[in-house]
Amino acid sequence: MSWIREGELTILERFCANIIKAGPMPKHVAFIMDGNRRYAQKCHVERQQGHSQGFDKLAQTLRWCLNLGIREVTVYAFSIENFKRSKEEVDGLMDLARQKFSRLLEEQCFLNVCFAYTSRHEISNAVREMAWGVEQGLLEPSDVSESLLDKCLYTNNSPDPDLLIRTSGEVRLSDFLLWQTSHSCLVFQSVLWPEYSFWNLCEAILRFQMNYSALQKARDSYMEERRRQQMERDQAYVTKKLQQEGFASHGDSRRRRTLLQKCTAMREERIQGFLQALEHKRVDFFERLCMVSA
Repeated sequence: MSWIREGELTILERFCANIIKAGPMPKHVAFIMDGNRRYAQKCHVERQQGHSQGFDKLAQTLRWCLNLGIREVTVYAFSIENFKRSKEEVDGLMDLARQKFSRLLEEQCFLNVCFAYTSRHEISNAVREMAWGVEQGLLEPSDVSESLLDKCLYTNNSPDPDLLIRTSGEVRLSDFLLWQTSHSCLVFQSVLWPEYSFWNLCEAILRFQMNYSALQKARDSYMEERRRQQMERDQAYVTKKLQQEGFASHGDSRRRRTLLQKCTAMREERIQGFLQALEHKRVDFFERLCMVSA
């Protein structure tokens, strides 16, 4: 039987879900699943039991998301900092994660798992990847931009989260998706993760809906500014090229348009070539890693 699809919403839950879906819905929700250890302490059980309850809650939350039409979920399962915990807890959590996520893989679900992850490491790695592209002659230094950095992140195949939820009462991001959540709705809830409920999720979505217009306006403004900056860089390149060719600073309008189109096409060609090379580089890395692990 499907782990995610076990059980159905109650009549009241279905009724409320239909009402909520009448408003703007987040397409991508991210969770910082915090509170497993405090839950175990509260219930006087072993920490491992708290983590196990947390994984079961994730499966239940994915079912709620399916019923609400949320297409993608990303969770912060384990940060690099968590390796500082006791060896017994880390080993137990690794074994548990292997069991639970193997079962989730069978579901063919819409889940992204950030494991042994920090956002600063992700961003630093993206910068190194772009520097590698310049060193290899795949990119020009002028190709480096925020847009290209987006494409070098681990999450490049997913849209940025519309809504980020952290449980347990902590009001910090703990180095999770710092780049991707710059225009997300951030909701901090006091409930411990294993006690998370359908109603907690509905509350978070309602807060997203209340702020939807402001979030969308900020996101649109940011993207427009990025496009404007790229156009200014392209115009500066064309002006320099025209001056090298002996034209006046304003140049011939037809020649300027031709150069601008050529500049844009060549940049896109370089970027596509770089991204293909980067994908091959990453595949080779993981293949070597699997061979070492075997």
